[in-house]
Amino acid sequence: MNDGKQITARIVNGFVTRRNGMASIGGNPAGVVLDADRLSEEDMLAIAGRIGLSETAFVSNSETEGYKLDFFTPNRRIAHCGHATIATFSYLAELGRAKDGVTSKETVDGPRKIIIKEGAAYMEQLAPRYEQSADWAERGVGEADVLVSLGIDDGDLDDRLRPVLVNTGNSFVVVAVRDAGVLQRIVPDQAKINDISNRLDLIGYYVFTTDPGATHADATTRMFAPRYAIDEEAATGMAAGPLACVLHDFLEIGKSRLVIEQGQFMKPASPSVITVDLDLADGRITGLMAGGYGSVRDEMTVTF
Repeated sequence: MNDGKQITARIVNGFVTRRNGMASIGGNPAGVVLDADRLSEEDMLAIAGRIGLSETAFVSNSETEGYKLDFFTPNRRIAHCGHATIATFSYLAELGRAKDGVTSKETVDGPRKIIIKEGAAYMEQLAPRYEQSADWAERGVGEADVLVSLGIDDGDLDDRLRPVLVNTGNSFVVVAVRDAGVLQRIVPDQAKINDISNRLDLIGYYVFTTDPGATHADATTRMFAPRYAIDEEAATGMAAGPLACVLHDFLEIGKSRLVIEQGQFMKPASPSVITVDLDLADGRITGLMAGGYGSVRDEMTVTF
């Protein structure tokens, strides 16, 4: 690490809500560091820790894709980050460094397609892979453990769906609860969630309801990821993709475009909107694009 150096980071909210065509409220803040080619992994981790947000994206030149993106939480590298991707490409579009159309990001987990359309950014995710709770037993985790870690019981679940592990590039346990009241009163046991996340190699939990009294979107959600130093997050594009797949494949919501709300039940609330477009072939999901709008909130100088 190069002690005493400084960089400028922008704080950009990803997945903001929009009113009358203008970036408005909410969203999830990410750090964005441009021209990061000379930063080492140690540098990036230190900078992300000093910025202190759930994720920071470091943007460098790529020999094979439109841009190279490295993502760090305050305590470790992460392969992909949805809201930081949307924040980054929305900001690049605002600067004129990325144009409307198709581009891509290089990551440690391979390339992903990005589409920019009228200032919104959409990122590619993979076809879903599912694991039911019976598949977790060999790793010492049962469905009851997940419920205990959320402080809920079987009667709080949506009776149409049991908790399921979904991977579209990163793994999340997706939990459907019956209504807004259950979602609101969850008090997560972060230590238990962290332990289960380590055992199942998760980013975290995505808990949702389709209760029409709670949201006009297809679902409203909460996300917990203490393994990555995130107690709760306001918008998670890499989790909205798995949830959209669950809504289509398990709850039979027969649409190719789904809208996911997140952050409404945080304190304070930070309402975010994530749009997921499913690629379908004969009714089967072959891939997806998750996206939304970003809005620059602030900038800061970081010494590392």
